[in-house]
Amino acid sequence: MTGTRTQVVVVGGGQAGLAAGYHLRRLGVDFVILDAQSTPGGAWQHGWDTLHLFSPAPYSSLPGRPMPHQPGQVYPDAAHVVAYLSDYEKRYELPVQRPVLVQGIHRDGPLLQVRTDSGTWSAHAVISATGTWWRPFVPAVPGRRLFEGRHLHTVTYRAPADFAGQRVIVVGGGNSGAQIAADLTGHADVTWATARPPRFLADDIDGRALFDTATARRRALDNGQADTAGVAALGDIVAVPPVRAARDAGLLNAVPMFTRLTAPGPQWPDGSITRTDAVIWCTGFRPALAHLAPLHLRDRHGRIATTGTRALDEPRLHLLGYGDWTGPASATLIGVGRPAREAAREIKAILGPGHRPQG
Repeated sequence: MTGTRTQVVVVGGGQAGLAAGYHLRRLGVDFVILDAQSTPGGAWQHGWDTLHLFSPAPYSSLPGRPMPHQPGQVYPDAAHVVAYLSDYEKRYELPVQRPVLVQGIHRDGPLLQVRTDSGTWSAHAVISATGTWWRPFVPAVPGRRLFEGRHLHTVTYRAPADFAGQRVIVVGGGNSGAQIAADLTGHADVTWATARPPRFLADDIDGRALFDTATARRRALDNGQADTAGVAALGDIVAVPPVRAARDAGLLNAVPMFTRLTAPGPQWPDGSITRTDAVIWCTGFRPALAHLAPLHLRDRHGRIATTGTRALDEPRLHLLGYGDWTGPASATLIGVGRPAREAAREIKAILGPGHRPQG
């Protein structure tokens, strides 16, 4: 496919890209979704074996199609989410092409040129929906390269059986750190290290409450009201059943972060060193935006300035699903629908009535 033209190119076929496709289809816009993955499901098909949502199925749905209940599960597992996304794509006949790797987006007069490993697309607008999973972040801890054990990140952790009988350090005070530390309990000698004491949300708070809180904060800020801090004021860790069980059994106790890594393992603030087989970094992600580099939109902090989902310095580009800076809770299944709808409407307004691609 060389020199193909359409109205809109959506980069990424995960949950954000599918939500964008749903709204573009409803508005009668011509578009294509380019997905680098060979199968449907986005990042959910790459999570660890026991990964679950922290919201019940009815509160984990993309626009137009409620997620069905998973028998025997209050919080659906990753495989259920993959099946749901695959069904969603088929149900709405979304034009996903895969595997197609987008290598760069360039300005080409009135159009944006989307260069891929299988040809070039030209479009009047682009929605970037590549997420963050593909760009794991590991902090620059002193001595990291000296450590002789294994380094892993959330993206490469799969199952506790891989660490049976080993000594493992799990780093990170968020949901992934708590869930993986709990997952390893009973299989490995696990130490959970966090930069600050972990903050568990109340046991009755799940993803639905977090979405409502994030939305209320954004509404308040838009109305010029005081910042309530939103989700950050509630805590950092959702007490899903495995985490709650490990915590209540006294098996999920965080220790302050080590000061450096040595060849055998981490060195702690008191100077002691723990011989360790593996360190699992549950330290988050950064937006996967390398394909946007030719547009030169990032500031010195690496961020792209936006109003809503639209890039301020390139109004033909929308960013979707990267977190609160592209819409309240937009990195979640339930949260991405609203900013996806707004992005589609803005693009439709720019295209105008009766606008059709040429060529």
